[in-house]
Amino acid sequence: MTKVDWKPGTMIYPLPAVMVSVGATVEDYNIITIAWTGTICSDPPMCYISVRPERHSYAILERTRAFVINLTTRRLAFATDWCGVRSGRNYRKFEEMGLTPGPASKVQAPIIEEAPINIECRVMEIKRLGTHDMFIAEVVNVKADEQYIDPRSGAFDLAAAEPLVFAHGGYYGMGRKIGKFGFSVQKKRRRRGTALVKRKK
Repeated sequence: MTKVDWKPGTMIYPLPAVMVSVGATVEDYNIITIAWTGTICSDPPMCYISVRPERHSYAILERTRAFVINLTTRRLAFATDWCGVRSGRNYRKFEEMGLTPGPASKVQAPIIEEAPINIECRVMEIKRLGTHDMFIAEVVNVKADEQYIDPRSGAFDLAAAEPLVFAHGGYYGMGRKIGKFGFSVQKKRRRRGTALVKRKK
């Protein structure tokens, strides 16, 4: 295998393609599509989004210090892309895409009702970086669409929602499941009624 050196760049893919909703009032409501996002702490639950200062949503985020990360799906692919290439200065994105703003429980920002998961975030710190600034936030509430919740286990089946991911400028669906966390070290169960017998030499 031969390796070649590339200039330093953002090569961590795939990433979630999420729609981030902002705005404390209906007049301010906006949606910005973000791929630079992720988890940074489990307890307390914390995440981040990185936004260019020139984006319309940046000033709203700075003022309200709150946002909602809305996970996206195959069905929301068109709206996800459209909200990423159009500016909230010129469009009312909820209306243009036929999306429904709903009330968040803990923050001053709308949720997108059509999204399977809405993650309510409160900004703790803004880190000034280069092309983007990072909004570090605490997750203060999560709303989940009950149609994807297993009534027996209470677990959320995100795969059934067909989540959307982003890689090198393209949107993709999820592939088939190849294992679960810890499967590489999980001991195989013996079948009932069978035993291992060493042959005598």
